[in-house]
Amino acid sequence: MNGNRKLAAILVVMLAAPVPAEVTVDELIIQAGIVEGDVASRDLPNWRGAKKIMIARVSREDLDALRRLYPETEFIPVRPDSIDVSGASDVDAIVGLCDERLVAAATRLVWIQIAWAGAESCLGVPRVGSGDIVLTNMQKMSAPVIGEHAIAMAMALARALPVFAKRMRGDERASLYAAPEGMMPLAGKTMLVVGLGGIGTEAARRAAALGMRVIGTRNSSREGPEFVEYVGLADELLELAGQADVIVNALPLTSTTRNLLDDKFFEAARKGVLFVNVGRGATVSTDALVAALRSGQVGGAGLDVTEPEPLPVDHPLWQFDNVIITPHVAGYGGERERHMTLLRENLRRYIAGEPLLNVVDPKRGY
Repeated sequence: MNGNRKLAAILVVMLAAPVPAEVTVDELIIQAGIVEGDVASRDLPNWRGAKKIMIARVSREDLDALRRLYPETEFIPVRPDSIDVSGASDVDAIVGLCDERLVAAATRLVWIQIAWAGAESCLGVPRVGSGDIVLTNMQKMSAPVIGEHAIAMAMALARALPVFAKRMRGDERASLYAAPEGMMPLAGKTMLVVGLGGIGTEAARRAAALGMRVIGTRNSSREGPEFVEYVGLADELLELAGQADVIVNALPLTSTTRNLLDDKFFEAARKGVLFVNVGRGATVSTDALVAALRSGQVGGAGLDVTEPEPLPVDHPLWQFDNVIITPHVAGYGGERERHMTLLRENLRRYIAGEPLLNVVDPKRGY
C-alpha cells in the first residue's frame, strides 16, 4: 500500500469509528493516562466521608443520578453567578467551582473538584494554593475535542480559509478566485507541539494521521507516544521552533510558562510559521505575537485563548486577515460523558477514603 492510500485508510478508520456513548472508568484511565494522588482521602485532615457537597455546572439529570448513587450525601446545587455562603460551614467538598468567598466560609472543606483543566485561578485561593485543600481538575477530559480544534485551525490557516471567508463577506468577491500567498498542504510538514500533555498528545495524534512529522516538548521527560518523532525538554524549545511549519501551544499556565512564548520564541521560528494556541492565553506574549504577524514572521494564527480575554474590540489581533479567534470554546461539544465518568469515580473514591484522580500539584501548577 503506497503512502497516500495508507493515509486514506487511516483517515477512514478514524472518521468511521463509532464514538462510545459511555466510557468506563478503567477505559478512561487508560485512554487519558490518568494517575491517582499519593494520599488516600481518609488520611486527609478533616475527612469524614461526604456528608455535604456543594455542586455547580451539573445538569438536573446528572444531579439526580448522583443523588441516587450516593443517597447518604446531601448535594446542594449552587449557581456560580449567585453563590450563597451561609450554609457552607460544614461542607466537605465543592464540585464545579472555586469561589474564594465560598472556600473561606467552608471551614471543614477538604476537597474541590473543578469542572475545567486550568488550575491557576483556583490555586490563587490561599487555602487551595497552600495545599490545605485538595484540588482535582478535569485535565485530559476535553483533550480529544481540543486536539480536533487545534487541527481544524491549522488546516484552515494552511488553506487560507479566513482570507476567503472575509472576501465573501465584503466587497472583495471579485478577488475570491485569486489564491493568497502561503497556501500549503499539511502532509509532509513538521508540527511542533509545545506541551505534550493530554491536549498536546491528542493534537499530535491527529497531525501524525494527516501525514505530518510531529515533534514536541514537555517539562517532565523525553518520553512520548510512538507517533511523536522527537520529544525535547523545555530548554530545547527555541531549537525545535526553528524546525516547525506549524506550532501548537498546549502549555498550562504556571509561573514558568507565563509569557514563555515571547519575541525570542517567534524570532527562532521559521519565517511564515503557523501558530495555534489551545493552551492558555497568558503563556504567549500578545505584543510579541502581534509584532510577528505584522512582520510576516508568523504566517497565520489560530487562537482559542488570548491575553487579555476577551480581547477588546479595538485590539490589533482582530484586524489580521490571517488570524482566527474563537472564544475559549475548544473544549465545547466534546465528550461530556468523560467528565461525568471522572466526577462519579472521584466521588466514589472520596466517599470510600481512596486516593483521588487528577490531583493538582500546587507547586507545579497543574
